[in-house]
Amino acid sequence: MKILVVDDDLYIQQLVVIHLEKEGYMVFRANDAAEALLLLEEVQVDLAIVDVMMPGMDGFELTRILTQDLSIPVILLTAKGQLEDKEKGFLSGSEDYMVKPFEPKELLFRVAVVLRRSERAVQENLQAGNVSINRRNFEVAIGHETLILPLKEFELLSLLVSRANQATPRPLLMEYVWGEDHDGNEMTLNTHINRIRDRLKRYGADVEIHTLRGIGYKLEAPK
Repeated sequence: MKILVVDDDLYIQQLVVIHLEKEGYMVFRANDAAEALLLLEEVQVDLAIVDVMMPGMDGFELTRILTQDLSIPVILLTAKGQLEDKEKGFLSGSEDYMVKPFEPKELLFRVAVVLRRSERAVQENLQAGNVSINRRNFEVAIGHETLILPLKEFELLSLLVSRANQATPRPLLMEYVWGEDHDGNEMTLNTHINRIRDRLKRYGADVEIHTLRGIGYKLEAPK
């Protein structure tokens, strides 16, 4: 997943970037709205984290452009916590709103939530190597064998296949499968991933799920 961080406070910008990259996200940065819009002419991102108080165009106006014209979900950052500022942020189209100072872990959780909520319509058919997924019928085909997986394993594998050869952060997997109310028990996630690995190996899949220590997982498939 690609995330754009727009903030003229270089300390906050660097703090956010460090934690996002640690979770496996690809991060782009801009110091103001003009720089952000210029960058977006060259790259596509899945989410923008935008500071409200910036010189020139403020975060509210940038958010309107990002959400309405470019269909990019936005999390707003601000030093203000008044209700009217939050209202203005949501009216501008932001998905979420965080007041500085904030805990990096909370920001990461909210990023995972917004990415899940705003994820484009899931393709009905997914393919990676010799693994095919039909989301309508909840079927997984490996070569000529067709499997019916338990629902959570199916959803985990679907997300990993849709992001083949990309790092998939643990928070994104947890939120995608267990929702906002997941208890954060990563052992449960590990158990499901190991079961999926066993099935892939047993049926001769030419894809493999690798653990990215401190980040999450990556499903590697032939290109």
